[in-house]
Amino acid sequence: MTEKKRFDLAVIGSGPAGYVAAIKGAQLGKSVALIEKGSLGGCCLNVGCIPTKTLLSNAALVHQIKRAEQFGITVGPIALHYEKMKARKDQVVAKIRMGLEGLIRSNQVVIFRGMAQFESPRELKISGADNLYLSADKIIIATGSIPFDIKAFPCDHDRILNSTSMLELTHIPKTLAIVGGGYIGCEFATLFAELGTKVTILEALPSILAAQGETVSQFMTKSMAQKGIAIETNVKVERIENRKNNVLVSLVGGHHLEAEYALVSVGRKVYLDGLMLEKAGLLPNEKGFLDVNEKMETAVPGIYAAGDVTGKWMLAHVGSHQGMIAASNACGHTAAMHYDAIPAVVFTSPEIATVGLTLQQALQKGYKATQGTFPFSALGKAQAAMETEGFAQIISDQKTGQVLGAIAIGHEASNLIAEMTLAIQNELTIESIIETIHAHPTVAESWHEAAAIAFEQPINFPPKKKL
Repeated sequence: MTEKKRFDLAVIGSGPAGYVAAIKGAQLGKSVALIEKGSLGGCCLNVGCIPTKTLLSNAALVHQIKRAEQFGITVGPIALHYEKMKARKDQVVAKIRMGLEGLIRSNQVVIFRGMAQFESPRELKISGADNLYLSADKIIIATGSIPFDIKAFPCDHDRILNSTSMLELTHIPKTLAIVGGGYIGCEFATLFAELGTKVTILEALPSILAAQGETVSQFMTKSMAQKGIAIETNVKVERIENRKNNVLVSLVGGHHLEAEYALVSVGRKVYLDGLMLEKAGLLPNEKGFLDVNEKMETAVPGIYAAGDVTGKWMLAHVGSHQGMIAASNACGHTAAMHYDAIPAVVFTSPEIATVGLTLQQALQKGYKATQGTFPFSALGKAQAAMETEGFAQIISDQKTGQVLGAIAIGHEASNLIAEMTLAIQNELTIESIIETIHAHPTVAESWHEAAAIAFEQPINFPPKKKL
């Protein structure tokens, strides 16, 4: 007879949305089951955020070593051992995964290993290492997403790779064609270009990083070109042929490109396979996402969704916050999700970080918007660290001074954006930034300078010339 167990809350998926929701539910005094058919941590930990940033840290060190002479340091010839880089990446992932399991269990969350499928809106069947029926008062779906596959040239994980199989390479490609100039494609582009690969990005849109806005796109197009990365926009890939020792990429119009490998990086799709949602009376929308309200509730009472499956922002930190909101409401508390202050980071070289509105978006929304931009080349700490590429930019409303958005490109951008996220979340003004004492010399004081420029009272930057 198949075992049956009951919990107050069941969470399907242990990625950033799922494990956070499970821990939050347990903190609120509920009995919680966390169901995972693969590795704990989901995409982010195993094949996304953590492994890619580990490899990018290797590339950053290589970049510094190459510039050692400029710092007055002489080093010998650089020898790159990519198989050791991959091994370190795997070790980092394994260590964090082990720590995550301990964290989950320390919160008295019960982990079940297997595939979950709905039997009814309140009952799940678990099949795998654990086999049982599980009933719960509330259920949170947090099953994440997987790389999108193009039918015309599906990934074979041999020469035609996606972001997951790309992480399994044990050598540095001599040449690499990247189909898709979004944030994933651009991160891999700067990673391998730093390691010596000849990289070509093929983008169907008029620009790379289109989702990050015109300012970012134009800056990074120039920056990446200077790094030797070839960028072809307004091109459509017709097919990719695996020729055993390389690939042949055919473009619409008859042009061809040869490369050792092709990385297909054209986005991600929601993963809901095998859940048997129809038995719960729940169906995805026409785009494949699960519709949710600000409480993360689906159309079926008692069933919530968090993370990539909601189709809101496919970012780990958004999923985690959604998980907390979903768990809070599932446990009888009131919480609402807001998306006005979502930081987004692209871990290219240089890093890109954005939050809130771009200048164009602010103007479209009817704000009398202005911007203040402070270049890192005028920043003492950036000069000292020889990291002068990039800028900090604040978008604000001229009428109220409210901070509406911000962009940071350059050294420590991923850390810098936190200050502006806090400012936007709390509806602060540029005067608030100016009146806040920033430590010197730091990269963070670039926000103070950008705010002063937006306020038209720059201290460490020449004033605008009067017409």
